[in-house]
Amino acid sequence: MLKWVIGIDEAGRGPLAGPVSVGVVCVSTEFDWDMIPGVNDSKKLTEKKREVIFKRAQELKKEGKLDYVVCMVSAKDIDKNGIVPSIQKAMAQALTVIYRSGLCTFNEYQVKLDGGLKAPKEYVHQDTIIKGDAKEKVIGLASIMAKVTRDRYVVKKGSESEFKQYEFEVHKGYGTKKHRENIAKYGLSSMHRATFCRNIKSVV
Repeated sequence: MLKWVIGIDEAGRGPLAGPVSVGVVCVSTEFDWDMIPGVNDSKKLTEKKREVIFKRAQELKKEGKLDYVVCMVSAKDIDKNGIVPSIQKAMAQALTVIYRSGLCTFNEYQVKLDGGLKAPKEYVHQDTIIKGDAKEKVIGLASIMAKVTRDRYVVKKGSESEFKQYEFEVHKGYGTKKHRENIAKYGLSSMHRATFCRNIKSVV
């Protein structure tokens, strides 16, 4: 009998800069979602609401009522290996940490993944659900944990002198008009995915 549900989603597949992150959340099949209200697809929530849910998930983890792990893979690795292998790498790392934590017992789980994601083949009980982050709260929470963790990291890095001119705190590495203009003006930093920026012409 399955005792646990694992939700998996990623954040940062498309940005021009920063890592990609994968969130993995583990809850019991009896988990009471009223303990963490408002969970949905992270893209449908405001930044403030995501932060509230993120902090509540941290509290519930400390209380042993859920577990979560977020793993990130750098822009350098994305350039070297591609975005899909990088997502798979982060997912495998996060699942390993969840498994070793002892809360989610191996072979007593159901893995639910968003979109086109696939867990490693040893996770035999798995389902990929289109728009799963909006349909399954456990996937929605994984998307929130991945998004908030990544955004916080990018904003923190953006405050360093090397990156201040790119204004990462505004766009979180996504390809906004202003971000593209800054890349054209200042060139690429070590935070940028060179393979994602090939069509941006320098104006220096």
